[in-house]
Amino acid sequence: MSPHPKGTSARILLSSVFGPYAQDDEFGSRKINPMELYHNQVTREQGPFSLRMFHRSWGILMIQQNISSPTTVLDFPTREAFEAELTANPYDIVGISSIIVNIGKVREMCRTVRRLSPQSVIVIGGHVAAIPGVEMMVDADYIVRGDGISWMRRFLGEDPLAPIRHPEIVSGFGARTLGLKLPQRKGATAATIIPSVGCPLGCNFCTTSAFFGGKGRYLNFYDTGDELYSVMSRMEANLGVKSFFMMDENFLLHKRRALQLLERMKEHGKPWALYVFSSANAINQYSIRELVELGVSWIWMGLESPRSSYAKLKGQDTLSLAAELRLHGIKLLGSTIVGLEHHTPENIQDELEHAVAHNTDFHQFMLYTPVPGTPLFHQMTEEGRMLPNVDLADIHGQAQFNFQHGAISREDSKRWLDWAFRRDFERNGPSIYRICRTTLEGWKRYKHDPDARVRARFTWEARALADGYAAALWAMEKHLRRSNRAVSEKVRALRKEVGREFGLMSRLLAHALGPVLLWSTRREEKRLAAGQTYEPGTIIERRNWTSSEPLEDRPTGVPTLTVTEQS
Repeated sequence: MSPHPKGTSARILLSSVFGPYAQDDEFGSRKINPMELYHNQVTREQGPFSLRMFHRSWGILMIQQNISSPTTVLDFPTREAFEAELTANPYDIVGISSIIVNIGKVREMCRTVRRLSPQSVIVIGGHVAAIPGVEMMVDADYIVRGDGISWMRRFLGEDPLAPIRHPEIVSGFGARTLGLKLPQRKGATAATIIPSVGCPLGCNFCTTSAFFGGKGRYLNFYDTGDELYSVMSRMEANLGVKSFFMMDENFLLHKRRALQLLERMKEHGKPWALYVFSSANAINQYSIRELVELGVSWIWMGLESPRSSYAKLKGQDTLSLAAELRLHGIKLLGSTIVGLEHHTPENIQDELEHAVAHNTDFHQFMLYTPVPGTPLFHQMTEEGRMLPNVDLADIHGQAQFNFQHGAISREDSKRWLDWAFRRDFERNGPSIYRICRTTLEGWKRYKHDPDARVRARFTWEARALADGYAAALWAMEKHLRRSNRAVSEKVRALRKEVGREFGLMSRLLAHALGPVLLWSTRREEKRLAAGQTYEPGTIIERRNWTSSEPLEDRPTGVPTLTVTEQS
């Protein structure tokens, strides 16, 4: 690859694929696969109690922050906004980032660039680059697999090994549940930190692990706890945050880095909360006290199956581990794969019941899916088990098998997936209720802890229990009384306990605001039944920009854009 002739003077547009997303269309969008992580894969059977929010396209934001060129990020554009941006500014490079299911949108965006900005070099990155033969599917000049930061730096003639500068990213936006948007107060939402990409454990179905080198390989952006502490301190100062979403496939596996971060947090009195991904074997490297002092507040943990062969679960009593973590206020998101090779019609229900029995605060269920680029995909291809004529848009893990399972039909795969989501909700109740339960457990255990940092964190995390959550519990209790009496009684018991713990004002607020939330919950239930969906708004951010504002003459129908200028 030769560097671009303009080097760091090249103007760059980095874009995610165009919306809308929560619909069935010819470009690969699917209503069942909206641009909402939680509602899509975790809480989608929880009706009006589903947690709904959007997350930024972190990869292109990381690239933008780590190059010197004048760069625009266009996130969640409409087709009209994408076309208007290309028309308003002469771009030398257009980068498009996508996951595999949106290959149709990538193809259409390449056509648009060729038509409106023929001088632009087109670069395609993200998981879509893992599709075998993708070069023949889209009209692009470069396909980037793996680390996009170092690739773009080389293309611009910059040092690919220069230190990584982390953008300031709020982890989610547009959050809503019970039919209402949640307040967007500064500092209330966690900042996103990306310490590493890839995972050395390399489960055979994992797209992220495969994309960044596969089993045994990963890329550390920040190798030490000191480096992480510096980034987190800057985000605390500039964003006002106290919590951090550590977007790392197995954050706690890197124990040396985590404990060094803990040392710095203690040294400077930081009562931060960390939301992490971690395997069961990595969690068990730490004592509960170390996890609490590190501020681990939420863990996304794989719970594939007690009979699976994955090393991360070998010898682990995950039921006991889940129960112990909850008792210490550590919320869990369990992740279970439906349709593993050993699953049969005779054993799969028991396996899913075992998963549900973990009583996690959230639970993700995904079909065992050979996604292009993964070891599982290569295996199934070699064995001739990939099903023909399955659209790439339908291999997101929430529809049906795209391969021939040894015992479970394609149609039954969807039936079992839906059953798992419903069973978890039926047995364990809304995730919002479960969050309240675990948060209260942590507050009761640590509100008088001798460590001021620990006390401060649990006080901060329990701040909403006395008002907003108390009212939400009142609404959940009343709404579920007819459909699930057993869960309604559990919610009622928790509401009463919260009232005793936080006093008269909490009880008054629950009864005053609860009916409002009950009304909005029932309204939301009707809206969802009528087909209501949610879409993120378009966001545009510029860095190292020198020209006048674009889109002055944008066509009718282009939404108002959020514009951020950075130097």
